[in-house]
Amino acid sequence: MTVQGRIAPVAETSGHRLDLLHAVERKLLWLSAWMIHHANHVRPNRDGLKVGGHQASSASVISIMTALYFEILRPQDRLAVKPHAGPVFHAINYLLGRQDREKLETLRQFGGIQPYPSRVKDGPEVDFSTGSVGLGVALTSFGSLVQDYVRLHGLGRQDVPPGRHIAIVGDAELDEGNIYEALLEGWKHDIRNVWWVIDYNRQSLDSVVQDRLFGRIEGLFRDMGWNVVTLKYGRKLEAAFAREGGEALRRWIDDCPNSLYSALTFQGGAAWRNAVLAELGREPGVRAIIDPLSDDELGALMTNLGGHDVATLLEAFRAQDAAGDQPTCFIAYTIKGMGLPFAGHKDNHAGLMTREQMAGFKAEMRIRDGHEWDRFEGLDTPEAELQAFLDGAPFARPIAPEGRRLRAAPVPVPGAGFPVPRVPAGRKTSTQAAFGEVLAELGRGQGEAAAIAKRIVTTSPDVTVSTSLGPWVNRRGVFDRHLKNDVFRDAKLASAQRWGMSPEGQHIELGIAEQNLFLLLGALGLAHDLYGARLLPIGTVYDPFVNRGLDALIYACYQDARFMLVSTPSGLTLAPEGGQHQSINTPLLGMAQDRLASFEPAFADELAILMRWGFEHMQAPDGSAVWLRLSTRGLEQPQRVLDPAAVVAGGYWMVPPAPGARIAIAYQGPVAPEAMAAFEALREDEPGAGLLAVTSPDRLHADWLAARRKARAGFGAPSWVEQLLAPLAPDAALVTVIDGHPAAHAWLGAVRGQRVVPLGVDHFGQAGDIPDLYREYGLDVDAILDACAQALLG
Repeated sequence: MTVQGRIAPVAETSGHRLDLLHAVERKLLWLSAWMIHHANHVRPNRDGLKVGGHQASSASVISIMTALYFEILRPQDRLAVKPHAGPVFHAINYLLGRQDREKLETLRQFGGIQPYPSRVKDGPEVDFSTGSVGLGVALTSFGSLVQDYVRLHGLGRQDVPPGRHIAIVGDAELDEGNIYEALLEGWKHDIRNVWWVIDYNRQSLDSVVQDRLFGRIEGLFRDMGWNVVTLKYGRKLEAAFAREGGEALRRWIDDCPNSLYSALTFQGGAAWRNAVLAELGREPGVRAIIDPLSDDELGALMTNLGGHDVATLLEAFRAQDAAGDQPTCFIAYTIKGMGLPFAGHKDNHAGLMTREQMAGFKAEMRIRDGHEWDRFEGLDTPEAELQAFLDGAPFARPIAPEGRRLRAAPVPVPGAGFPVPRVPAGRKTSTQAAFGEVLAELGRGQGEAAAIAKRIVTTSPDVTVSTSLGPWVNRRGVFDRHLKNDVFRDAKLASAQRWGMSPEGQHIELGIAEQNLFLLLGALGLAHDLYGARLLPIGTVYDPFVNRGLDALIYACYQDARFMLVSTPSGLTLAPEGGQHQSINTPLLGMAQDRLASFEPAFADELAILMRWGFEHMQAPDGSAVWLRLSTRGLEQPQRVLDPAAVVAGGYWMVPPAPGARIAIAYQGPVAPEAMAAFEALREDEPGAGLLAVTSPDRLHADWLAARRKARAGFGAPSWVEQLLAPLAPDAALVTVIDGHPAAHAWLGAVRGQRVVPLGVDHFGQAGDIPDLYREYGLDVDAILDACAQALLG
């Protein structure tokens, strides 16, 4: 065995147990290949499109997943499975009795098992969704950090011990930049108990991976404090290397380019013989190794890599388990398509076995017609013995009585005791400042707020102070696995930030990479399912930089992670900062993103309502993550009593229109003063006009679509936006204004067929002050009044 890294002696797996593991390995190869073949060549295909399924990518990790799932894993371990190994994952759960046979026939079918493992669609056996390449890998690091947070705060389940976080990684996934951002963040936070097992098959979607790439990647892992274990050769090859001439054979294989190795693998034993003897035929001892072997035996020897040798894998996994909790990268050399007719071919990534190839493979696996899905078909070991082996696998035990998805009771959110910023009449404040005040008050942890304060955990990518989290952090501290003093505080140096770092802290400070923010929010937002601890995560980021982490945000929502995203400051209202710090499209992102309720309050009282509702919504079975888009522009705060339901529903009349009114102005966010001033001028000519405060085009639009679906089915009531607009005349006009893309409001005209003149920002901003920018981009009072005149003229 070629193993580089810290390895301690461990007990061998018995020969009979290895035989049982090889039987499981064989079965997984068959089931995963047949599952994909059935989806493509057996199941009726109504539209003629290729179904796909990645037989070769599944085959390359069979041995790795066999060793892990049936010998190494414990119930509390959490895994992210390589996306293209989804069929192997489903086959494993079938053998463990956690997946129905009928479901295997539904791979990539509507309502069936997903192409890539999905927490929401594939059920509780999936710990982390994978499919957004690289993100599931990185999430295991943040999951480990969250597990430590939960444990050190005493919030987790006492009946569930901490587990390892393991990612089975395709080597091409390591081209993704988020991997290295996560590695650096993991080093900062001293993550523990993380394994990444890399399926180093040296093939990507289009080609063969560059030679010796992992020499570079290995160095990066070591620099980040990881142990690296390289599993290059299996036991058969190691035995051959120990013979005379073996070192020459080893050097030849080490120096063999990836592309040539792949081609020879595909060509088979005869090609291997010709290639090896052409260069090593005169080396003493080499012919004695090669000549006695048949072509099939020689092909098997030359492809006996560490990632396909269960005994080698088990020895490495057990040794690292005994060595401690240092994060470890296993580089397991494999062959894409191992065991299949197109093994090693550079075009096999999306390749499928033909019917003729499957017939030969089926005969080789000794599968009878009509018995393709039988759990033990084609195996020599008695069924009862295999079943007992499967039942006895450590991972087969339940993690808890309720299964792999743990339960955590909701945290009560105070009602009347929920803090509302107290703003005297005439005083100006911004929604960002109000957010900081609410959190700071919650941070006191007094009265009804004590329970919720304990469960809030905040995080931010190096913008904690500038997004108003500072007072909260001063009260609750920064989380670190180790106690670290605040040097400025110890030296009695003046600083507004008193940031002591300790295991009791409730703020996780991140570097500036936004991908890491959303990956951490995703991990925190799954703590109730994974670790049995209900957390209320809040992450802050500059609004325009949501786009920089958008892939990870979508990924977190796809997993149904629950968190509160606060993006601030937003829009070109952040006037002097210029176009690169001014956002345009984020209101549209909030509308388009599934499992994310998006809001933009203009005033502090609206914000308090939405924060309180958000904490409850994040915990509701049918809830979701919540997004608050805030501003640094101070607005004079109205003195009033609001209807919380209307604010949450997405809008309310600041000034209701008269019945049959010809026009209304609708505004969203910090442009409220301009909308109000324009409205007062408009009422001189249109006394019945209305002024509509939009708190969430996302909620209004989603409710309208849902109501339309119900109406088509013959039941349901009008949506909230229909009720809001009902007092207006059927041919009334709407002038909408938002510091964001105007399309966020343009759809309002479709609700009742009314004319809409949408004002907003549709191109990059620039530096300036608010009066200049609002005038230039058509958000000022004159622009709103001009739009009203245009709308009334029709």
